[in-house]
Amino acid sequence: MDFYDAAETWSRDRIAATQLTRLRSLVEHSRKCAFYRERLDAAGVTPESIRTLDDVRRIPFTTKDDLRSQYPDGLLCVPRRDIVRMHCSSGTTGTPVAICHTQNDVNTWADLMARCLYMVGVRPDDVFQNMSGYGLFTGGLGIHFGAERLGCMTIPAGPGNSRRQIKLVKDFRTTVAHILPSYALILAEHMREMGENPADLPLRIAVVGAEPYTEAFRRRIEDLFAMKAYNSYGLSEMNGPGVAFECPEQHGLHIWEDAFLAEIIDPATGEPVPDGEVGELVMTNLCREGMPILRYRTRDLTRFLPGECACGRRHRRMDRILGRADDMFIIKGVNVYPMQIEKVIMGFPEVGQNYLILLENDGLGDVMRVQVEVRDEYFVEDMRILHNLQNTIARRLRDEILVTPRVELVQSSSLPCNEGGKAVRVQDLRATK
Repeated sequence: MDFYDAAETWSRDRIAATQLTRLRSLVEHSRKCAFYRERLDAAGVTPESIRTLDDVRRIPFTTKDDLRSQYPDGLLCVPRRDIVRMHCSSGTTGTPVAICHTQNDVNTWADLMARCLYMVGVRPDDVFQNMSGYGLFTGGLGIHFGAERLGCMTIPAGPGNSRRQIKLVKDFRTTVAHILPSYALILAEHMREMGENPADLPLRIAVVGAEPYTEAFRRRIEDLFAMKAYNSYGLSEMNGPGVAFECPEQHGLHIWEDAFLAEIIDPATGEPVPDGEVGELVMTNLCREGMPILRYRTRDLTRFLPGECACGRRHRRMDRILGRADDMFIIKGVNVYPMQIEKVIMGFPEVGQNYLILLENDGLGDVMRVQVEVRDEYFVEDMRILHNLQNTIARRLRDEILVTPRVELVQSSSLPCNEGGKAVRVQDLRATK
């Protein structure tokens, strides 16, 4: 069936009024668990004390360490018998973060994801192939239930196994895919090795997310497959995918403010920053029954985009994730984000789908090496051509980050990915020397 949600057309006044009502209800509901009851009492926060949306700043932040301290179910605000789903964060070390959902929570999540897909043109007669991991990771089931809610034929392909993915796309005429941006380039490279053109596939829309990437990276995916790729944002603590999504304008992601209250703060001071200024995203889920979370510090860096979107929706937009507050590294006294490096190297047509930043100490000081995969057709025996490419990339990087790295060109598909299929971007080996 078609899925159209009238909340997309709400005015700013209606969005704000709904948020205020739901925030007050959330404060009351959150008091059903000891953790938030003690936090709110200590801060003197009651539903009656929330008079405007600015009063959200009276509520203490919640951090990942807080969530870990309440593992497995210390944040439950309903009886355990009402929980129908649990997801865990994808971290492989230490205490995980567990998020629990009631049936209403799962239904709301599916509706929000269906809203996202419908917004970019996905319809019930589309075939949706989910190339994301299932299990405890939220990306797989979150997207899956949204596609089914919309009425699409949904293929739970899971990650990896490129030959199988390509066969399924061809056999079932898949028109929409959910895929990691780094895996999209791997899949395209795999097709080229098979002597096939990725643009010949019936795909017309891709949902991409789960790892930071640049606009140049997105455009490369679109050009390779002759399809539109739309940015998706979500995190386990706020459900998973479906928190924010691009509209057809592809200029910022609309945050579904009827379900989430977003803030952007200075990571150092915790104070709000003006629209257009980069800071740390802080999120509150306004509708979750099972395990609501207040003012969660995501550590994701982004900004609110000022002005109204040409699509007509009034839900405010955030920029693509520019990195994480804890991803920044310092080399030779300069603050560097991996996305700055990706922005440069993805502008070279010779570059393949992956790169790796290695931080080391050679005994004289810190050194940054950038290993860059080169597409097979450009990895030639003429060393003069490769040296020229190497030096050009190094110069462009120096101009961008004010530090000259050692650039190393490596063969396609030779750099590592983690267990979830995401590309590994940074290895800091300085402490191991």
